[in-house]
Amino acid sequence: MKKLLRDNGLTIVLMVCFLISLIGMIVAGLGSYNSELAEHSAQGVGLAAYLRSGQFVSALFENWESEFLQMAAYVVFTAMLFQRGSAESRDPDDPERPDDKLPPWPSRTARWFYGRSLGLALAGLFVLSFLAHWHGSLAAANEDARLHGTPAHSALAYLGEAEFWFESFQNWQSEFLSTAVLVVLSIWLRHRGSPESKPVASSDSETGA
Repeated sequence: MKKLLRDNGLTIVLMVCFLISLIGMIVAGLGSYNSELAEHSAQGVGLAAYLRSGQFVSALFENWESEFLQMAAYVVFTAMLFQRGSAESRDPDDPERPDDKLPPWPSRTARWFYGRSLGLALAGLFVLSFLAHWHGSLAAANEDARLHGTPAHSALAYLGEAEFWFESFQNWQSEFLSTAVLVVLSIWLRHRGSPESKPVASSDSETGA
């Protein structure tokens, strides 16, 4: 068990942090949602109903959407672009890695997909999260329309609504900014023991971890 925890400690701690944050989001969100319903003289909902509500689904997946977009873009961009001196980049003067050759599979298509499987998987998770955010945001908008006695939105018409894109872009911009900050700060700053940092004694001009 000790070896299992040691070998998987990073994933375990991150997932525990995720679950604690998710529970906090649910508890706070349920209270906020019921307060909003009370302001409109509507009956509050229980936990199960809240988890099915458009407000919760939209809030959950608009964040997942931005995170998977960030990671997909990061994986793909770092395969094509460089930042000299950054731990997050390959060396522009020596970009090839010895173990990057594709395995000798018989199918060229299989080799192509395997060689890009991480970026494709993250892009697929982004698309699924985007669709779930769209569904949840639409449901939330129609719940709000019902409370205010206004017409409901159709799914396609809602794609043109500024509110939906505001929800996405407010998260996307922060993800790209934080990634750019990490790339640039890793040129000059260090964190001992982290693979996201160059070794402490490395020069600022050295590129790669």
